[in-house]
Amino acid sequence: MTYKVAALYQFVPLPDFREIKEPLHKLCLDLRIKGTLLLAHEGINGTVAGTEEGIDALIVELRSGLLFQGRLDNLELKFSSASEMPFKRMKVRLKKEIVTLGDPQTDPLRRVGTYVSPAEWNRLLEEPGIVLLDTRNDFEVEMGTFEGAVDPRIKRFSEFKDFVANELDPAKHRKVAMFCTGGIRCEKASAYMLNQGFEEVFHLKGGILKYLEDIPEVESRWKGECFVFDERVALSHGLVEAGESTDDRA
Repeated sequence: MTYKVAALYQFVPLPDFREIKEPLHKLCLDLRIKGTLLLAHEGINGTVAGTEEGIDALIVELRSGLLFQGRLDNLELKFSSASEMPFKRMKVRLKKEIVTLGDPQTDPLRRVGTYVSPAEWNRLLEEPGIVLLDTRNDFEVEMGTFEGAVDPRIKRFSEFKDFVANELDPAKHRKVAMFCTGGIRCEKASAYMLNQGFEEVFHLKGGILKYLEDIPEVESRWKGECFVFDERVALSHGLVEAGESTDDRA
């Protein structure tokens, strides 16, 4: 059996996020979905897996059902597949942030960097003076990254602020491009850097996962595999499980 996997997020005001937790958990259980969803005042984030019918029904409910009342109208979604269920249980967790940076002044709902589609990403990387940042944790970077990317060598995303303060200068680094797994960390990271006075900040829309989905391997600047936070461990070009070819999934 093949399972459909959905990685999703959206920054959106959810003042009632605590009340949403139990109904959302029940909905996922009813649809036989497993994984983790995070809820906070600033939005939703997570990865879940189930049958194609179950995941499709969940997405319809998130986008247009009574639970979120149409607020998730700009949900960022990436789909992939798994040969076995990649999660052991279903969890819905309440958090202060859906991705933890720890800076109250950083609000992606107010301002973020310029989105760059996977189709335009390679062209951006060829521009002179561009600083390419991998915003992920060190163990993720070790598995794969883009050619020429700066590794901030952080253990957790909240350390990104210290890296920027110690290693980057708005007066010198005028054009910055950044990327992360699914795009959500770059929402916070780009907003933070703009607040610190950096002039031009770009980020890969949909993250590495969208790039690996859209860009043929022969045109790709990506080297290695992309770590994912489930039992598949890593994905490669075409969003196939690491060690599995696209022919294996045909």
